[in-house]
Amino acid sequence: MEVRYLWHIEPEKGPIYAQIAAEVKRMLARGELAPGGKLPSARTLAEEARVNPNTVVHAYAELEREGITETRRGLGTFVREDVDVEAIRRSELEAAARAYLRTVRALGVDLDAAREVLKEVADAP
Repeated sequence: MEVRYLWHIEPEKGPIYAQIAAEVKRMLARGELAPGGKLPSARTLAEEARVNPNTVVHAYAELEREGITETRRGLGTFVREDVDVEAIRRSELEAAARAYLRTVRALGVDLDAAREVLKEVADAP
């Protein structure tokens, strides 16, 4: 049985193929997709995300180039069994930290104060 995912595509946020590839990485980082997992066919994903199938093919090619997925002739596109999920998770966390740091700096907030706010938010019920 093929799993269905919600695809959040925002054309104003950059190339759609890159958003699809990034979402696959986030699904891996969150544990929603595991090594060996099958991705939807390009046609199915294109219909679900309301994008051109060639855009999905481009995203899948990018993921394969990065060593995250592999295409099995006649079977579809799968997450590689040897994919380093922890490295992907770490990369996602670093990207979030960089975004937070950009906001902190733009606000002119001291790093110690920013850490304290982050701790307070993390400790809040």
